[in-house]
Amino acid sequence: MSINWFPGHMHKARKEIAEVMPQVDVIIEMIDARIPFSSENPLVPELRGDTPVIKVLNKADLADPAITALWVAHLEQQKGIRALPLTQQKPEEIKSLLSLCHEMLPEREKAVRGVRAMIMGIPNVGKSTLINTLAGRIIAKTGNEAGVTKSQQRIKLDGNIILTDTPGFLWPKLSPASCGYRLAVTGAIKDTVIDYADIALFAAEYLLKAYPERLMERYQLSALPANDIELMDAIAERRGCMRKGGVSDLHKVSEILIHELRLGQLGPLTLETPEMVSQELVEAKEEEARKAKEKADRDKARQAKARKRYGK
Repeated sequence: MSINWFPGHMHKARKEIAEVMPQVDVIIEMIDARIPFSSENPLVPELRGDTPVIKVLNKADLADPAITALWVAHLEQQKGIRALPLTQQKPEEIKSLLSLCHEMLPEREKAVRGVRAMIMGIPNVGKSTLINTLAGRIIAKTGNEAGVTKSQQRIKLDGNIILTDTPGFLWPKLSPASCGYRLAVTGAIKDTVIDYADIALFAAEYLLKAYPERLMERYQLSALPANDIELMDAIAERRGCMRKGGVSDLHKVSEILIHELRLGQLGPLTLETPEMVSQELVEAKEEEARKAKEKADRDKARQAKARKRYGK
């Protein structure tokens, strides 16, 4: 199943960001530390040009610290990029963003005009909470769901920084397909447009490979299940999610797994690594080439059939 979510207000947000981008000195792009690639908007490079970017790996307390370090090194290989893992539990580290904005623009240190920063990122990545911490007061509406911020607003921060807040937006096509699943697992896509069982089975398959000991501990399993379905059945039995006849309630147990993963109750974990993503991109490119060839072959066969039939 392919997961995509690009409602009209996201298309509007993208257009509005493009309009004001020439006035922006530095971009703060918030990504989810558990899925740094999947939550990194591929439209940002197109929109930013040469504007420097601070990649904030938010929710770092929920992510695997060893893999977060790999992602920081990977991201900072790009020109004009700084990466900064943050957690909402450490507001003093969040405030360091202000000085980092100035560091990214040394030539503007003594400028009369303040630094114009723009914060952007996917839905439900924590932008509003971070803005309120930076401002020292409640400015941005927060909520544990995707799509809370609906329009741009400008906020004056310490250090002569004017910050433009933007609505969270995704992109029209989530590729590779696994990106859509990871975004759904972590809550960046509205729950009303996803199939809980589908994304829970995706998460279960990954967790069995990457964090088997966490599953054993959290769900008090005496043996590691062989596959995703067996894992869901085992959790259902432990949590009383059984229907008549001894059949697991897949939807109910899926909700349990996804909610506990999102809350960090399985411990800090990351759903992708730089090496994994590199391989997925290669495979996605090969798949696109295969589909393009199949389409070209179908078109060629159709044209040949038409010529034969109509003598053209």
